[in-house]
Amino acid sequence: MDGSADFLGTQGNYSLIRSAGRRFPGLLIQGDTLSILVSDLREVGELLETADIEEARSAASELLTEFAAMQASYEVMMKEAGIKLPYAKNP
Repeated sequence: MDGSADFLGTQGNYSLIRSAGRRFPGLLIQGDTLSILVSDLREVGELLETADIEEARSAASELLTEFAAMQASYEVMMKEAGIKLPYAKNP
């Protein structure tokens, strides 16, 4: 790869970027967003260690919602860019 990338779109806090030499674009996540996601996942682990299953379930559900929103943004931007998804979409 030569280090160049094509900017394909933005939706919300996420951008669609295709790096040179890659078949499919990736989703750019801002550093602060990544830090929050890691912190939230760490919290799930801590809750599981203390056997607080209900709180862990709730925190995991919030994370799933965030990741599903990221995937939805990716899929919208891919469609807008006229690029097929690199995976089969779940019904």
